[in-house]
Amino acid sequence: MADVGGISGDRLKSYIERIERLDEEKAALAADIKDVFAEARGNGFDIKIMRQILKLRKMDKADMDEQETLLDLYKRALGMD
Repeated sequence: MADVGGISGDRLKSYIERIERLDEEKAALAADIKDVFAEARGNGFDIKIMRQILKLRKMDKADMDEQETLLDLYKRALGMD
């Protein structure tokens, strides 16, 4: 491919094709994750809670502690505790 306006057509095509392959892989992984959640649901697990656990596991300890402290504070302010 020729360069057009200072843009290498071959390089651009390479980037586009790599992104397309990664998007396909991402879609396949999303389908796999959906299947695992469906299996867990079929075995009686609460998917909403599992998603919360996954989110918490990604957090570092300090952020998790801060979030839990604020949640407790807000609940007490609303008389939910």
